[in-house]
Amino acid sequence: MLYQVARSVLFQFPPEQVHHFSMHALRKGLEWPIVGQLIRSMYKVQYPKPVEAFGLTFANPVGLGAGFDKNAHYLRALSALGFGHVEVGTVTPKPQPGNEQPRLFRLPQDKALINRMGFNNNGVKAVAGRLIKWREAEAKAPTSNMIIGGNLGKNKVTDNDEAWKDYEICFQELFEYVDYFTVNVSSPNTPGLRALQEKDALLKILGHLQHINQGKALPKPILLKIAPDLTHEQLDDIVVLANEVQLSGIVATNTTISRQNLTTPAQQIHAIGMGGLSGLPVQAMSTAVVQYLHEQLQGKIPIIASGGIFTGADAEAKLQAGATLVQVWTGFVYQGPAIVQQICNHLAKRI
Repeated sequence: MLYQVARSVLFQFPPEQVHHFSMHALRKGLEWPIVGQLIRSMYKVQYPKPVEAFGLTFANPVGLGAGFDKNAHYLRALSALGFGHVEVGTVTPKPQPGNEQPRLFRLPQDKALINRMGFNNNGVKAVAGRLIKWREAEAKAPTSNMIIGGNLGKNKVTDNDEAWKDYEICFQELFEYVDYFTVNVSSPNTPGLRALQEKDALLKILGHLQHINQGKALPKPILLKIAPDLTHEQLDDIVVLANEVQLSGIVATNTTISRQNLTTPAQQIHAIGMGGLSGLPVQAMSTAVVQYLHEQLQGKIPIIASGGIFTGADAEAKLQAGATLVQVWTGFVYQGPAIVQQICNHLAKRI
């Protein structure tokens, strides 16, 4: 209830500014021991059964999707809210500003967002530096056992033929500091990126990363994040590829370029323009992809479901469709900081 009141005020301001303000405020608040204790107590998550996936142990099945903490600024704050895992990024080899603002838009009538951020980030070296500090701080005074994923992308100026090099750079830079990797070729906001979802292009990137990975003393799980707009034929190619390069998992799904079945006035949608749509309108699309992949993969490769998760019942539906873990993003914006606790409380009753 308290967040619903705060949201009505926050939603009067530009979304990107609110995002940075609220997360910065939470991070600063945690610097005060008494505030930190209060926040951790308020949002404490007690999940009865850890989740095992691709060789890792997750304290609970609820994670935060990539794009929320692009630069690994807020890991301590997010751990205080109970997240079982967080994907940092998307990171690219070189820093880039992303697309021009405004580039994040709310559709409250649809419980949705449209974004065209464009992989804005500080670059992989800066992100790696913050992850080192996070690991060092956790080693001295552990606050959580939150799993960290690294979401990898390519710079806008990099040609698709050379994209594999960008993914390799990010993979090597982050290898010691993340628990798993997600290869992102499904954002609609980097020109030409989704073309890398085609089988041959994807095989070049994933095959190369897996070759490097298997040369490490302790290889890390590599996952692939896909769009909800793929046909069954394209999904079948993903299944073949997943088996061929021995993917550890799939994140399903990213945002959609579709604008179907929205209640927000068409004129407003047109004025917003390009970008990926997330939230409630993606829910059914995402669940359908999860279910199809689970069936085609025969449950042999774990799936992280993302898309339209606002409640415990939403998360439960994804798990019933075949997901092992879930990620929130837009639901976090609309439901507030208690979303992990609320989802886990619901799921705990179903175990």
